[in-house]
Amino acid sequence: MSAGEDTSHILSGLTNQLPDRDPEETAEWIESLDQLIQSQGTERAQFIMRSLLQRAGAQSVGVPMVTTTDYVNTIPADQEPAFPGKEEIERKYRAWLRWNAAVLVHRAQRPDIGVGGHISTYAGAATLYEVGLNHFFRGKDHPGGGDHVFFQGHASPGMYARAFLEGRMSEEDLDGFRQEKSKAGHGLSSYPHPRLMPEFWEFPTVSMGIGPMNAIYQAQSNRYLHNRGIKDTSDQHVWAFLGDGEMDEPESRGLLQLAANENLDNLTFVINCNLQRLDGPVRGNGKIMQELEAFFRGAGWNVIKVVWGREWDPLLAADKDGALVDVMNGTPDGDYQTYKAESGGFVREHFFGKTPQTKEMVSHLSDEEIWNLKRGGHDYHKVYAAYKAATEFEGKPTVILAHTVKGYGLGTHFEGRNATHQMKKLTLDDLKQFRDHLRIPISDEQLEADPYRPPYYHPGQDSPEIQYLQERRKALGGYVPERRNTAEPIHLPDDKAYEVAKRGSGKQMAATTMAFVRLLKDLMRDKDFGKRVVPIVPDEARTFGMDSFFPTSKIYNPKGQNYLSVDRDLVLAYKESISGQILHAGINEAGSTAAFTAAGTAYATHGEPLIPIYIFYSMFGFQRTGDSFWAAGDQMTRGFIIGATAGRTTLTGEGLQHADGHSPLLASTNPAVITYDPAYGYEIGHIMKSGLERMYGPDSKDPNVMYYLTVYNEPILQPAEPEELDVEGLLKGIYLLAPAKVDGPRTQLLASGVSVPWALEAQQILADEWGVSADVWSVTSWAELRRDGLAAEEEAFVNPGSEPRKPFVTQQLEGATGPIVAVSDYMKAVPDQIRQFLPHEFATLGADGFGFSDTRAAARRFFKIDSHSIVVRALEMLARRGEVDQNAPKEAFDRYKLNDVTAGTSGNAGGDS
Repeated sequence: MSAGEDTSHILSGLTNQLPDRDPEETAEWIESLDQLIQSQGTERAQFIMRSLLQRAGAQSVGVPMVTTTDYVNTIPADQEPAFPGKEEIERKYRAWLRWNAAVLVHRAQRPDIGVGGHISTYAGAATLYEVGLNHFFRGKDHPGGGDHVFFQGHASPGMYARAFLEGRMSEEDLDGFRQEKSKAGHGLSSYPHPRLMPEFWEFPTVSMGIGPMNAIYQAQSNRYLHNRGIKDTSDQHVWAFLGDGEMDEPESRGLLQLAANENLDNLTFVINCNLQRLDGPVRGNGKIMQELEAFFRGAGWNVIKVVWGREWDPLLAADKDGALVDVMNGTPDGDYQTYKAESGGFVREHFFGKTPQTKEMVSHLSDEEIWNLKRGGHDYHKVYAAYKAATEFEGKPTVILAHTVKGYGLGTHFEGRNATHQMKKLTLDDLKQFRDHLRIPISDEQLEADPYRPPYYHPGQDSPEIQYLQERRKALGGYVPERRNTAEPIHLPDDKAYEVAKRGSGKQMAATTMAFVRLLKDLMRDKDFGKRVVPIVPDEARTFGMDSFFPTSKIYNPKGQNYLSVDRDLVLAYKESISGQILHAGINEAGSTAAFTAAGTAYATHGEPLIPIYIFYSMFGFQRTGDSFWAAGDQMTRGFIIGATAGRTTLTGEGLQHADGHSPLLASTNPAVITYDPAYGYEIGHIMKSGLERMYGPDSKDPNVMYYLTVYNEPILQPAEPEELDVEGLLKGIYLLAPAKVDGPRTQLLASGVSVPWALEAQQILADEWGVSADVWSVTSWAELRRDGLAAEEEAFVNPGSEPRKPFVTQQLEGATGPIVAVSDYMKAVPDQIRQFLPHEFATLGADGFGFSDTRAAARRFFKIDSHSIVVRALEMLARRGEVDQNAPKEAFDRYKLNDVTAGTSGNAGGDS
């Protein structure tokens, strides 16, 4: 099978499927077009061709959509703008950057360190970054506010190398690469990690697919801020640097439609098409640039290909019969990769030698000249033309597909090799060849003195090249990347905003989801604070009772609502608006999480604090988008994550795929997430207030956190806040909710969330039917109790001989006697998090296994977590201690029919599913 046949599924066919009944007439038309191009240029030819296509469509002439173009540059040579920089100077310090970046990784891989790194990515992408940093990427001091640049994770050594030339980093800093603790104060993170380097990096990108997704929603967030009148972002651009292999991640391509639908022309993807992923070619038998061109164009993006450097322009101009373009079109990526690992003579024979015409075209060129025919991503002029066209294009986002060589300039051992991504150090010969290629003024003696520590190169801040570099950054508004944390102060709501949560629901039953939504509505009504709240819902607003927000807060749509709404006569009509406050992402948890991240970091990216409140089916949070929440934590996102319709038995009508029995455990693995499982509305009120104070209060010492609250859809009578509420205990994770009502054998019942009413019912049954005295504790956060306990253990470990601090949960239960029964609507591992911190006998009831569809009462009886199961478990433990009759547990088990799922009574049938 030929390469052309193999790639035919991604090449647009205009004539190959139709017979040519009059070749002579065809030749005349083609000659006319050629003459038009020669006499008036490609821009005029484009207009004529588009006019003809439009006319053909109007006359019902079936012309297929051109999803891919020939394997040549999108911008013709005669339409390229003049390059405004001093290319010789820029090329000179670009060589220093590439040297220092490679040396940084090489030195980090010396035998006594061996922390690794990636040499080849930046070597191949240096031109793509440098054209941007010299001419396009605007810093924070730019009058427009500065651009947002998502750097490709594996290229981080290049950004450190530039910071070294700029004077922002020292040699000692560079030698701290990947040694963040052992070189404290000088350690550099392996990849872009804002949490680890909070004054340098803005966006974490190395988790493949997260960068493209977050960049799209960053661009949307910029427009959202502008359209809502919070900040003028009209002059801010989002750039995302991505790898062609990374584009196979579903997240990389799965959200392109949002950028197109919202006309995000403030967004540019730059895809470094070196044709290689981590282990081998991206499309050895195909053409990844052509595939991506078709995909992006079909998704509604503007596509610019930068395939060939300027050395190819004369050859393409001489290609009158299209033979060279045909060879370019038909050559698969695997061959292009091989060419760069061989020689000019090999390219002459195997590429140009495919046809007599193309072989003759290069007969006047030496093998060295053929070898120096660059790919477009290494040509300043071609890349500048693409960036300029992208920033000037209106109405669509732009993707630039730049053809490069991975490991460019590193020598024959690296350039274009399959293993180049994993290669972390250079041999002495590699160093010498690389030095010679880049013309670095370092002697053989310096390299031979210690091949593991070749010197960095810096000509001094007074050199003309560095002065030029600094002038370019000053003109563009300062250094990039840079992160600033100078947000506008915000006025937090006063106590009045939380009154609705304290009052309870009276005689009306309400689920904790509804209690939360009522509180949120009051917070959004706050005059100063309300506008900063960003509700984010992935197409379940009605399920959560948030449709009441539609008419007042409205749904954000940059195009407004240009249709006649079907429910326009209803009080709760669906209402979209350019200035809408609600981000309604559709059935799109990944996009919603990206929107959450963009809003939750606006305090740093824009200096404008926003409070994202993302509410979703709890099963579809940390299980489905946990990697995105990890990236959000790395980016120091602040906000509230609301896992609604929570629990394994509370949403049982929906069945296994909706039954969440583990999200608090998954959330607890993220160090930036504070996890709560509140039982009542007043608990939610205190948690929200405390969370806002922690994130944006003036005295906060650790504001960069996200709060995860699980809320349920089962309606109960929400109690008013108790007068003597232990607020400290509530916020730290546990407080005494209901002391025992009778004297007798003692037990402690610990419950969280929706299980608290079951524990209260069990308390009553134990007292009335068994004479057992039970205290009921509301555990608002098993995870926070565990973190506190582990912290106390760590403090004792590193301070031997000092009086150890008791964990908070130990202190709270210190005076409580009797065995403990812990229960929740989650798997046993959730309450088990605190087991080691309690001296009491401890038993856990939980919903382990898969969920299923049934009534709440039946499901809870099946998992043995309902009120009667709590009673029996407590009696078993007391019987073993000899504090109740030995027959009591069996008697209770039989009386309550614990093995009969139809005998369960804990729970009601109310609430939406």
